[in-house]
Amino acid sequence: MGIDESTSRRAFITSATAMAATPLVSGSLAGAAPAQAAGSAQVAGSPPGPGRPITPQRPSRALRALLAEIDPRRIEATVRRLAAFGTRHTLSSQDDPVRGIGAARDWIYDQFVGYAAASGGRMTVEKQSYLQEAAPPRIPTPTVITNVVATLHGQHSTTSPQRMYVISGHYDSRVTDVLNATADAPGANDDASGVAVALELARLMATRPIEATVVFTAVAGEEQGLFGSAYQARQYKAAGADVQGMFSDDIVGSSTADDGTRDRRTVRLFVEGVPTSETPEQASVRQSVGGENDSPSRQLGRFVRDVADNDATGMRVRVIYRRDRYLRGSDHISYLREGYPAARFTEPNEDFRHQHQDVRVENGVQFGDLPEFCDFEYIARVARVNGAALWSLAQAPGTPRSVRILTAALTNDTTLRWARGTEPDLAGYEVVWRETTAPEWTHVIPVGDVTEATIDLSKDNVFFGVRAVDRAGHRSPVAFPVPATS
Repeated sequence: MGIDESTSRRAFITSATAMAATPLVSGSLAGAAPAQAAGSAQVAGSPPGPGRPITPQRPSRALRALLAEIDPRRIEATVRRLAAFGTRHTLSSQDDPVRGIGAARDWIYDQFVGYAAASGGRMTVEKQSYLQEAAPPRIPTPTVITNVVATLHGQHSTTSPQRMYVISGHYDSRVTDVLNATADAPGANDDASGVAVALELARLMATRPIEATVVFTAVAGEEQGLFGSAYQARQYKAAGADVQGMFSDDIVGSSTADDGTRDRRTVRLFVEGVPTSETPEQASVRQSVGGENDSPSRQLGRFVRDVADNDATGMRVRVIYRRDRYLRGSDHISYLREGYPAARFTEPNEDFRHQHQDVRVENGVQFGDLPEFCDFEYIARVARVNGAALWSLAQAPGTPRSVRILTAALTNDTTLRWARGTEPDLAGYEVVWRETTAPEWTHVIPVGDVTEATIDLSKDNVFFGVRAVDRAGHRSPVAFPVPATS
């Protein structure tokens, strides 16, 4: 909704005031004054300016407890069970009870239903099926494609539309010939590992109250061209769903590279810069004000590293400034095409002998995507990264909306305005900023429960953002402003 200047609450922050910012106490925004002033802070490589150095969000006791329950043995059992269906090729049998994609679909559905039984009615499960018309060469004949979807409804999901976050793995598999629907295609790493992450987090989060809605899904048709996720994302778009973040976990099963080196403590997170869905009008604004490094997906990636790169996960989140791996793609792209923020997790170094390969021994070397090449402790740590991100997103306020920089007058300070969120535990907002050459936000200025703030920095020289804070100190992803005239 728009905010009229005469009714907006305002905060004026200038370095000339020489006043200290209202402190954060135990991660919570202290004080309810409508105007708070900030002193100067020095960050390495940056000139002094208003605010203080930005720091990561520390995991709460509740989050640590959730992450501690992630079980590598259950993850291993899931990967081995999915591999045991022989093949999960999208074109394989849909009615054989023991082999093929239909058997895998039904098993995943049953797992979600079992978790939903412990949710007190908050989790619903469905098979999302549609008939995909022939799309040569990879879908040669009309084929039913089914996504399995478990939706955990949040406590604040009574507003319309519901604020949602999605975690996905694809349960279809393939061998060297993408049309070979009969050969063994165990698909342990690609992508039983990602499905195992989604299932394990669904199991643990089903019993815990959350504020926003989280969707756990296993999609089909990925290897044939992202068909299942494309249908799913279109359905959400048509329904007006407020998807504020989506993660595809695709090939997260191994810590071992093709040369045998191991990296058990890193996961890659691919996040696009210029949005896939950018319109010509949006491109024109971006070219005028900058922001190539500030898409909603980039802000999502920064948020993940902020909440999940810590001792509670035991992982380093290596954010990659690309939409996906070189010339390749996963199911998050389907969401990007619909204008939703989305990112893709994958292991740090891949071994292509165990991806898209016929199961065989060649010159004494085992090929094929088999469970024996997975690292189940590593998958559990990737699940902790996902869990930290999803939990923090679902418990925090939503990303601020309608964030604008006012441009009616040319000045050497900057006035930002935004719409106030509707969360009942919303405490206020923070303005963040950084040098245009800095990849991460460096300074934060608490401005209180207001909808407008003036900062004593020129919009010509730095980038600004706004994030929301609740009474428990949970912070939302940052919203990047656009000119008020756009």
